[in-house]
Amino acid sequence: MQDLDAESLAKTLTERSPAGIAEEVRELIVAGTLTAGMRLPTVRDVAAELGMSVGSVASAYGLLREGGLVETRRRGGTRIVEGGHLGPRFSGWSEVDLLRCAPDPHLLPSAEDALLRAVKQHDVNTWSREHIITDLARELSARLTDLPRSFAAVSSGAEGLWLATRATAEQGATLAVAEPASPGYLAVLESLGLHTLAVTCDEEGPRPEDLEQALDGGAAVFVHCPGGAFSDRGTLSAERALALEKVLERHPDTLIIEDDPLGPVSEYQQGHSLDVLFPEQTLRVLGFDRAMGIDVRTSVLAGPKALIDRCLMHRSGGVASNSRLLQHALAHMLRDPQVTHRLQSARTHYALRRRLALDTFAEAGLTVRSGPASWALWVEVSDERAAALALAGRGVVVDVGAGSMISQQRPGMLRLSIAQLPEDPSLLRELARLVADAASGQLEDVTFL
Repeated sequence: MQDLDAESLAKTLTERSPAGIAEEVRELIVAGTLTAGMRLPTVRDVAAELGMSVGSVASAYGLLREGGLVETRRRGGTRIVEGGHLGPRFSGWSEVDLLRCAPDPHLLPSAEDALLRAVKQHDVNTWSREHIITDLARELSARLTDLPRSFAAVSSGAEGLWLATRATAEQGATLAVAEPASPGYLAVLESLGLHTLAVTCDEEGPRPEDLEQALDGGAAVFVHCPGGAFSDRGTLSAERALALEKVLERHPDTLIIEDDPLGPVSEYQQGHSLDVLFPEQTLRVLGFDRAMGIDVRTSVLAGPKALIDRCLMHRSGGVASNSRLLQHALAHMLRDPQVTHRLQSARTHYALRRRLALDTFAEAGLTVRSGPASWALWVEVSDERAAALALAGRGVVVDVGAGSMISQQRPGMLRLSIAQLPEDPSLLRELARLVADAASGQLEDVTFL
C-alpha cells in the first residue's frame, strides 16, 4: 500500500478552505481512491503545496478526525481508518432505518458555519415577528419559478403539509391524493376527519383520468408530489403537467398541494410544478429536513398570500413563528458552495443505493420497483402484513403498502427506505434474502441476522 505524497494530494484539491479540503478528501475516501491504512502527507507539506497556512490544513485534518475518517498517531502520522469510507460499521438491520425514510446522518452537510454566521445577524432577538426573513425569502425566490408569491417558514416539512391540508380542506372534505402518499400522510388525513380518493401514478406522474374521476366524485383538493419522493414509478413530466392542466381547468375551484419532502437533496432538481399553471390555487411545501437535517428546523410554505395566511392562522392562531437564527442558518446553507457540494455528493449516494437495491432484489427473484428520484423501494408480496411481521421479528422494520395506498392493492406491497442502505452488495443480498423468505412465508428457516 502506497502512501499519498503532498504533491499528488494537492493536485486533486480545488478547495482552499478547511471544510472544502476535508470534504474533497472525504470524497476520495468514499470513492476508494484513498483506502484504509494509507498515510496522508504531513500538514506542513500539504500547506506548502497549497500555499495555505498550516493552521488551515490542520483544521481540515481535524474535521476528518471528527468524522471518524482518519486517525493521527505521534509516530505513525495521519492515516485513513479501517471502515472509514462512510459512516459507522454495519451492526445489524435493526440499526438501519428502513421505515421512516430518514436521511443518512453521514450525508448531511455541517450546519456549524451557518449557525455561527446566524448569531451575528443584526435582527437576532429583535422584538418582532416575521413569518419569514427577507434573506431566506430571497434565496427561495431565486430557486422557484418567477411568480409573485408569499412564504412562511415552519418547523418541518411534515408540519408544512399538515398546515397546507388544514388550510385547504374543511373537516369532512374529500381530497384527491396521488399514491403512494408520503409516509404517514393518510393517517393524518384520517385523524382530521377527511376523506380520500386515489389518483394512481405511472412513469409520468398522476394519471389525468384518475384525477378527473376524483374531482367529479367531490374532491376539492388535489395533493401530489411532483418529484416522486416515495413513488414506485415516476416523476411529473412536462407533458403530464399539461394533461393535468386540462383536467383542472374543468374544475376551477380545485386547490392544489405540492409536497417536496426531499428538497435540495432530490434528484428531481429541474422539476415541473402546477403552480406555474395555477399560481393562485397552489400551495407548495418545501421540505429541508432530509437535506439539511431535522435540527435545522426550518421548512417553507410557498403560495398565494391568501392561502399562506390561512395556513398561519392554523399555526397557534397566527402568533407562532420560526427562530430567525434557524432561518438565517438555512439561508446561508442554501448559498454555501460547500453545502452545495455535500448535497451533490448525497444525491449521488442515494441514487447509488437505490440502483444497488433494485438490482440485488431483482436478482433474488423479487418483483421490485422504485421511481427515478424515489427514496422508497416497493416489493410485491402476497401478504404484506404477514411479511412485515416476519421481518420485524428479525429486526427489519418496514412499512406495508396499505399505509400509503388508498386503492386496493393486489398483490400486497412492502415499502423499504433506501436512504440508509449500506453500499455493500453482500449485505444487500442478505436483506433481499430476508425479504424473499418473508414473502414466501419461510423466514423461520433463516438462521442469520
